[in-house]
Amino acid sequence: MMILNKINSPADLKKLNNQELHKLSEEIREFLVNSVSKTGGHLASNLGIVELTIALHSVLDLPNDKIIWDVGHQSYVHKLLTGRRDRFDTLRKFGGISGFPKPTESEYDSFVTGHSSTSVSVALGMALAEKICPNGQPRNLRNAGSANPPDGLHKKYISVIGDGALTGGMAFEALNHAGSQQDIPLIIVLNDNGMSISKNVGGVAKSLNKIRVNPRYRHIKADVKSVIDKIPLIGKPLKLFIQNIKMVVKKLVVGNSLFKDFGLVYLGPTDGHNVKKLIRVFRKAKSLNKPVLVHVLTTKGKGYKFAEENPNKFHGIGMFDSKTGEIIDNSNGEPGFSETLGKTLCNIANQNKKVVAITAAMPDGTGLCDFAEKFPDRFFDVGIAEQHAVTLAAGMAANGKIPVFAVYSTFLQRAYDQILHDVALSNLHVVFAIDRAGCVGKDGETHQGIYDLSYLLHIPNMTVLAPSCNTELAEMLDFAINNMNSPVAIRYPRECSGEPCSTFIRENADILIISIGTMLSTAVDAAEILQSHGISATVINARFAKPLDLELITKHANGKKIIATIEDNVEIGGFGNYVESQLGLNIVKFAFPDKFIEQGDIAEIFEKYGLTAEQIAEKLVELY
Repeated sequence: MMILNKINSPADLKKLNNQELHKLSEEIREFLVNSVSKTGGHLASNLGIVELTIALHSVLDLPNDKIIWDVGHQSYVHKLLTGRRDRFDTLRKFGGISGFPKPTESEYDSFVTGHSSTSVSVALGMALAEKICPNGQPRNLRNAGSANPPDGLHKKYISVIGDGALTGGMAFEALNHAGSQQDIPLIIVLNDNGMSISKNVGGVAKSLNKIRVNPRYRHIKADVKSVIDKIPLIGKPLKLFIQNIKMVVKKLVVGNSLFKDFGLVYLGPTDGHNVKKLIRVFRKAKSLNKPVLVHVLTTKGKGYKFAEENPNKFHGIGMFDSKTGEIIDNSNGEPGFSETLGKTLCNIANQNKKVVAITAAMPDGTGLCDFAEKFPDRFFDVGIAEQHAVTLAAGMAANGKIPVFAVYSTFLQRAYDQILHDVALSNLHVVFAIDRAGCVGKDGETHQGIYDLSYLLHIPNMTVLAPSCNTELAEMLDFAINNMNSPVAIRYPRECSGEPCSTFIRENADILIISIGTMLSTAVDAAEILQSHGISATVINARFAKPLDLELITKHANGKKIIATIEDNVEIGGFGNYVESQLGLNIVKFAFPDKFIEQGDIAEIFEKYGLTAEQIAEKLVELY
């Protein structure tokens, strides 16, 4: 029987010896590859964190102790070890287990995470709350309960953060605060694999790399230990003496002042694929009862050849053949919007030398890899730092360049103040290429791009566009760069629905449907269904969410019994609300409700929230 099948909680790990824990790590990797190949998901990051997760769960008292997973996509191993193995075939599916930590799913999930660089702040906040009220329960957290020891805090709070997430400014703000709280049992585990989604960049990455690749300390340590062990009588006492001074040597040779200067105890770097060593260092960290940073070196994609060779591809992947590593292609053959964005931007940049491109650690996902290769001096990857990226773009625009910041909708919301204050207030020519707008499906609540219209439409000077197809995206990008001189946002989902759908005007129609973005195909289908019921509908592809083409809309709104809008944003503050405020008329709005939207196939989610063509037509027939 596989060891993994015997693990139903962290308590079961504590019964295993080192050899069994090593075998368990192999079984987990095999399980992950087979399972994720069928469901899709974040594979490479989880393969790289297997031993680290096993060691943490072996040492800690979970769920009494609290682990906060930064970003959270690397929590699959954690879920396997905490009783969710039998539900892994439902991973990221509608009604299934989430691809991210979720306290409503398990008492072992301490906090909802999905965005980067938050874990140190959360863990520190929990620890400080416990310090203020040792017998209390932090809000919205389950407490397994155990008696407080006579001294100090009875729980340990652990942040597991990657070196990619460490490039986010919020992480450094939290480290700065943590170093001043010397009586807090906070353990920060730095999972250092040299990657976020793509290869890490910047000064932090270079500093960590000096520690990561510097062999001098590790070689000196190994050689000295080998010699001392062979000295009769005095070998053991001498080794104890050496252990007392090795931290001084380590600082001189390795140079870990990056963390020491924050006031953190630094342990490492440690081999992240050696369970025995990891258990030893975590036990030491746990015993210190003060802020500790444990530096762990891991390999993204560890143990699966294809993921080790191409960790970017296997960071977030759809279904694939586990034997060959080849993706199972379920696309319609159309290039995605990201691909179109990248290709079009390269073409424009060839002609317009003012164009520069910016990404926040996601050149692959946003389609900018070709641009980075063709225009290396005009491409800027700032790391996981969306706020900085927006204000960097503002500075470039203020000095005559035309920056295009390609970013996922869910991550751009982190830079709202910079959009408003640093870009829009000065009316600067920055182009926001907002990828993964609308419903993203399987990544669920933490990644839905259904809020961007609401946080952009009310900003003065901002123009907001949404293409219905690849052709429109290319045209809009050219317009935004070459015809505008103020902030422009273009929002689009990942997948293109296919060939362009045309606006169609029916004279003497009964209903006006105004669509934005890729919801146009749904609007057209709904109109065809209405026609079968004897109800005529005109469909307008708005293209501009702001400013609206009021002349066109007013012309066709006159005399209509019903005016409806269709969008893939939340209703509050969205496109429908904006149209209603501009027209001064009551609008029937088809949009997402005021709630967080769970994971699942996009079609399933649209059906649940009444956004299919059939449901829209049915509702309009009722109202008619």
